[in-house]
Amino acid sequence: QVQPVESGGGLVQPGGSLRLSCAASGSISRIYVMGWYRQAPGGQRESVATITHGGATTYADSVKGRFSISRDNAKNEVYLQMNSLKPEDTAIYYCRVGVNDWGRGTQVTVSS
Repeated sequence: QVQPVESGGGLVQPGGSLRLSCAASGSISRIYVMGWYRQAPGGQRESVATITHGGATTYADSVKGRFSISRDNAKNEVYLQMNSLKPEDTAIYYCRVGVNDWGRGTQVTVSS
């Protein structure tokens, strides 16, 4: 079991950028898929971006061209670079490692 811990959330103005980090308590080198998910107030948790061990990525249509996911297996970390942020990106962002291991989330608020 790998316990992910997210960081990097905060308040940012529309058009701004944030970089989320997810640190895993154990090795992620054998974890096939890692991903970022988000849940807005009153909404369901949705996939934002995923990355495989080999570096293949997927993105939600709403973030394509603005967000970028990456991972560092040596550091047991996964990242989400978020650019051109919009108010609708406001949500709690969760890191998922493998199938069952979720972090507690980090709040991202986009507001002027």
